Amino acid sequence: MTLRDKRTLVTGAGRGIGRAIALAYAAEGARVAVADVDDAAGEETVALIGGLGGEAFFAHTDVTSEADQKALVDAVVVAWGGLDVACNNAGVAPPMTPLAEITPELWHRVIDVDLTGVFLGVLHQLPAMLAAGGGTILNMGSILSRVAFPGLTPYTAAKHGVDGITRQIALEYAARGIRAVTIGPAFIRTGLEAALEPAVRADLDAQHPAGRMGDPEEVARAAVFLAGDGASFINGAYIPVDGGFLTR
Repeated sequence: MTLRDKRTLVTGAGRGIGRAIALAYAAEGARVAVADVDDAAGEETVALIGGLGGEAFFAHTDVTSEADQKALVDAVVVAWGGLDVACNNAGVAPPMTPLAEITPELWHRVIDVDLTGVFLGVLHQLPAMLAAGGGTILNMGSILSRVAFPGLTPYTAAKHGVDGITRQIALEYAARGIRAVTIGPAFIRTGLEAALEPAVRADLDAQHPAGRMGDPEEVARAAVFLAGDGASFINGAYIPVDGGFLTR
């Protein structure tokens, strides 16, 4: 088990990529704080971890709330004595909207969750890790941390910013035992794509040289490796999990 006894937290762990990461961490021996704004979904993830024989608890967490972020980290430290790995995964995807038609409300909603939510998490995760002599912060970016996509200006801006935070963490804290990595998925089959027209799904599949969208478990496997000791010299990096998307 590559993460045996690691004390971890995963935001947005109630479904999709976040749930897959939480389950993968537990399967590798980690203790997992499951954080989500959806209590029922988060508790379901905890139950699934329990079914694996793992140890987990749920913490209601709105990542836009500094109080919630602090409470989450405090709960991990109280429960397990420290924090080793934080995966800042929670995010929202906006409706596709041409830039000139984006409202300030839409802009702030996406930036608040997808960018400020990461910052607020890091703000409280870092002191806990520094107190213990080190730790790993994984920030969920996207292929849109590297390129643009029609109609997704707020998301693109947020995900570019997330990678900037990752680089700053590595630059400022690597010497104190902190690693930070951005994970960059392409389009992932989280279940939301089921609402798309078949032609749209086929087009999204075709945009990946692999010929398909990815699965949450494929992102989770990367998150397991990056959280483990085998990734000890990977810091400040952007790691794509994109089926070759960025080669085009």
